[in-house]
Amino acid sequence: MIFITAKFRVRPEHADRWPEIARDFTEATRAEPGCLWYDWSRGLDDPNEYVLVEAFRDDDAGAAHVGSEHFRAAQRELPPYLAETPRIINAKVDQDGWSELGELAVE
Repeated sequence: MIFITAKFRVRPEHADRWPEIARDFTEATRAEPGCLWYDWSRGLDDPNEYVLVEAFRDDDAGAAHVGSEHFRAAQRELPPYLAETPRIINAKVDQDGWSELGELAVE
């Protein structure tokens, strides 16, 4: 799978509304057949930072995502709300989903 984590620093005046601002893109991405998950979290240390954790089935699913109309729309519509270019880690991982964190196993 393709596993991606990205950090989005949102302009302070838009930070509380970011989930709403990104909603159409988020919902369209989650509806893609190759999307395994697409989850936003808000930073605890910086309330203007959102972290996106996403995964796609394979290279074809990743290419379909980047080639989609909703991706092109996001490229046009989302940057004015951002304080800086998002930072990203993009890696291929040899698994299909989440593993358990054995060091914190719940009995």
